[in-house]
Amino acid sequence: MPPLRVNKKPKNETTTKDNTGTLDNPLKFLDQDYQELKKSCITKNKIFVDDKFPSDSSSIDPKNQLKLDLDAIEWLRPPKIVSDPQLFVQGVSRFDYSQGPNLGNCWFLASVGALTFRKEVMDQVMPADQSFDKDYAGIFHFRFWRFGKWIDVVIDDKLPTINGQLIFVLSKTSNEFWPALLEKAYAKVCGSYADMHAGQVSEALLDFTGGVHVNFELEKPAIDVWSLMDRAAKTKALMACGSRHGAKSENVLPNGIVQGHAYSVTGVFKVTCQGKPVRLVRVLNPWGMGEWNGAWSDKSSLWNKVSVKERTKCRSLVNDRDGEFWMSMEDFAKNFEEIDICCLSPDFLDSSSKCSWTTTRYNGSWESGTTAGGCINNKESFWTNPQFRLRIEELDAECASGQCPENILVSLMQIHENRYRSLVSNYSIGFCVYLIPPEMKDDKFPAKFFSRRNSVNDSGSFINTRDTMKFFKLEPGEYLIVPSTFRPNESAKFMLSIFTKTESHRKENKPAMTYV
Repeated sequence: MPPLRVNKKPKNETTTKDNTGTLDNPLKFLDQDYQELKKSCITKNKIFVDDKFPSDSSSIDPKNQLKLDLDAIEWLRPPKIVSDPQLFVQGVSRFDYSQGPNLGNCWFLASVGALTFRKEVMDQVMPADQSFDKDYAGIFHFRFWRFGKWIDVVIDDKLPTINGQLIFVLSKTSNEFWPALLEKAYAKVCGSYADMHAGQVSEALLDFTGGVHVNFELEKPAIDVWSLMDRAAKTKALMACGSRHGAKSENVLPNGIVQGHAYSVTGVFKVTCQGKPVRLVRVLNPWGMGEWNGAWSDKSSLWNKVSVKERTKCRSLVNDRDGEFWMSMEDFAKNFEEIDICCLSPDFLDSSSKCSWTTTRYNGSWESGTTAGGCINNKESFWTNPQFRLRIEELDAECASGQCPENILVSLMQIHENRYRSLVSNYSIGFCVYLIPPEMKDDKFPAKFFSRRNSVNDSGSFINTRDTMKFFKLEPGEYLIVPSTFRPNESAKFMLSIFTKTESHRKENKPAMTYV
């Protein structure tokens, strides 16, 4: 793939390559250095107190939106809650925690459930060598990927309680504290615990991995979603889903599904039932209880119609009170609205050994009056948006006949700088893709280029969400990708990520950006 070409170098953009903001050298959130702070505490024989996320109402609910009795809350360190606090008790499991009743952050906890399956990702988020034993100083740190950069977040271990009980995420083992500390670190990034109220699972999945994210609606998917989920599971992807909304938020249906609720996807498996293949999906309710009671649920008689080997493999951890259950893909699609998948590598998109995927990311901006032209409805200004040019090469027969015909994934994320998540106002964003005729060599395509032709693909309806994506097929040729906000003169920073399928025997080409 030749270098992407953009219309101009954005202001304040640096092209210097360094490793700042990588996992090896994450940015220090709020300028707090974990190693220096811990060293200082040990030297001075003091327990760390985090003045950047104080133990008061400003860190819990500055606007009192959760309607808690803030005067009744006492911040306690784990050694004051139990006699033998541990970060982990017998490792990390999706069954270690359940959502508390005071905060609607199922989107975050559903992502945590997916995270527990991926030790290498969990180790990225929760660095090793932390405990309540050796060199305990009341300080912990966690790492999240935020808008293209990894950040290291320092917290003290004071947790909000009422009558000695945690008020947010609950640990099923009373002396295990990794869920509560992880939740606190993420609350600090969001601004407060209340700022975590309501969200989309894609946010946390991306913040845990910095990986490749895809989202598919389940009602009329354009691709075989179960097969993609199966490939994703085999390549250690994180998956979560959202149930369909009802008239009342979090209403429990007679079949056991909670409406408008986020769930973890914890397994994908195919069984043979009475001679016919059945595609199954395993789902986890972050409440830690409340399950689907239809076909293939814990007590379904259908399990008696599959082989002992398959039944044992699927039901080795069955507990009708843990919130986890199996259901058929057909029932999954009827009851859930969308599936989000996030993986460190895009290879799960087509796991054929004949193909690989090349990743290119670009940080840019829309600036009012110059490069914020709005969507294609704005005929006179649309052309002023940033423009990205790329070539799609023809694939050989073996790679082209892989597990999916799609050969490009385009993801657009708007970047926010407001510390408080609840104050962030997302613009409606999207992108259009145009085929460039071979004879056209323009560096910047004018308004008349767009007025005379239609896009060959686009992101669909503009949505006021943090990121939008599209997985599709482009024929060999040269194309122009134009990201934009829906309305003109809406200023924002963005990150455009492009993943393209290539033949695995070719030398991978990760081009440097060029500006014209």
